[in-house]
Amino acid sequence: MSRVAAIQMASGPSVSANLLEAARLIRNAAQAGAELIVLPENFAIMGVTEFDKVKISEQDGQGPIQDFLSQQAAKHGVWLVGGTIPLVANNPNKVRAACLLFNAKGERVARYDKIHMFDVRVEESGENYVESETIEAGDTTVVVDTPFGRLGLAVCYDLRFPELFRRLLDDGMELVAVPSAFTAITGKAHWETLVRARAVENLCYVVAAAQGGYHVGGRETHGDSMIVGPWGIVLDRLPRGSGFVSAEIDRGRLESMRRNFPSIQHRKLRCS
Repeated sequence: MSRVAAIQMASGPSVSANLLEAARLIRNAAQAGAELIVLPENFAIMGVTEFDKVKISEQDGQGPIQDFLSQQAAKHGVWLVGGTIPLVANNPNKVRAACLLFNAKGERVARYDKIHMFDVRVEESGENYVESETIEAGDTTVVVDTPFGRLGLAVCYDLRFPELFRRLLDDGMELVAVPSAFTAITGKAHWETLVRARAVENLCYVVAAAQGGYHVGGRETHGDSMIVGPWGIVLDRLPRGSGFVSAEIDRGRLESMRRNFPSIQHRKLRCS
């Protein structure tokens, strides 16, 4: 068995301050025995405006945030899912919301660019979100071999699209990391339901790392970072505040469950 962790933060507009907090939480999770650690979406910056992240975007493969992730993974000897960071896009006025995976040597082994854009109006609060104004959508799913199993990557709003997770499942996914920053209202309504549903329907582990708290730009995020097992049971959770959750991944139990409860093999319809 292997221990995994999901980190929860309430990031602000200062990249340096956010990285200091992330380093502290990564250290704490590693000291608690975590071998795979997942950071939340936008862990390095939650700006006053949505365009703040465009100003600090990095070229793919170089930049202080990417260096930080590599160094932290190597320093603690852990696999690290770097939430999302803003990487340069084809459109100079936008970024790619890139989720980067580093191995325990600090080597980057995968990159997933968030596919689904959060372009919605939350009627209860009057909030408007138009991620497509500043984020260029990706178009490729990612599943990668790790010591903990076949790891899929998804980000926040992706949770609402089960066909994405079926694609990951068809590529052999056994656990999935979901860095997120759900709003307080949508999180209260749907976060736990969606995280547990993705675990149950795909018989997989879900490591969901969230932003949780109040942010300088006026946004409030839901938090409730959690790790959910393939039977839909919440193995650990953190409702609010900075910190981390951790749990053991048991691949033997996962294989047994999939063998004895073969709902995946019972599928009749397939996404094109």
